[in-house]
Amino acid sequence: MEHITLNNGIEMPLLGLGTMRVKNLREIIPAAIDAGYRLIDTAANYDNEAEIGKAIRESGFPREELFITSKIQILKNGAENTAPALESTLRNLQTDYIDLFLIHQPYGDLYGVWRQLEKLYKEGKIRAIGVSNFEPFRIMDMILHNEVSPAVVQIEVHPYCQMTSEHEFNVSNNIHTEAWAPFAENKNNLFGEPILNTLAAKYEKSVQQIILRWVTQRGITALPRTANVSHARENLEIFDFSLTDAEMVQIQCLDTKKTLFLDHTDPEIVKTLSRVVASPLEVGSARVSHDQWEKERAKL
Repeated sequence: MEHITLNNGIEMPLLGLGTMRVKNLREIIPAAIDAGYRLIDTAANYDNEAEIGKAIRESGFPREELFITSKIQILKNGAENTAPALESTLRNLQTDYIDLFLIHQPYGDLYGVWRQLEKLYKEGKIRAIGVSNFEPFRIMDMILHNEVSPAVVQIEVHPYCQMTSEHEFNVSNNIHTEAWAPFAENKNNLFGEPILNTLAAKYEKSVQQIILRWVTQRGITALPRTANVSHARENLEIFDFSLTDAEMVQIQCLDTKKTLFLDHTDPEIVKTLSRVVASPLEVGSARVSHDQWEKERAKL
């Protein structure tokens, strides 16, 4: 497994396991750890932190050798609710610290949350803090008006949405980019893309492995998710070959510069996300599951 060093000096794997909507976590996580995964990514609103905590404990693998990431939900009152939200995550994951804690969405009391995260980071309960789904202007605002700069930005990155300028911004500001949905959930038949299939045949790899090689070769951490143990193992087998510069350019040509999921600048998305993933600390029964969220998103 290859690693990168974050702007605060800690190392993070260049490939991890995504867990959103993965049903068999008690099986897949111990198998993934045994195969060589060390980075496990979750979020409070995935509703699976407790299951992941049990799976990690059952694996018997040393906690200090894992890199666990979670994300905090939208909060209206960050000063009061950030610390309890972290304590809930730590309790669910059965750990006394988390390696990376991200603000999941660019909405709500961002400054209140961030300044509490800075405090918890200094106390050692979090090894690194960052953001998810933030655009460069919002990140620059965070850099200029806070003490600690984000270490990581997690955004949608796949061949059809390559986030080139966003990644360049992150690099120029010493912030590491993480890719959620690197396979784009096979939307627009990504796995049937001729360029990717030609490269897969050349290197005797799967299309998924070509995509992950392309992501990580850009210096971006990839977070593929799978419920299939053999696929999880296969996803790790990307560090024994490299794409040429010309092949990287070929894949660049697939970029549509458009999201296949959510436009986080769309006011309707802001309203919907704020309703369905707001913290249970603040909205109680108004919070809904990811399955319900998908139904809401389909109406937009």
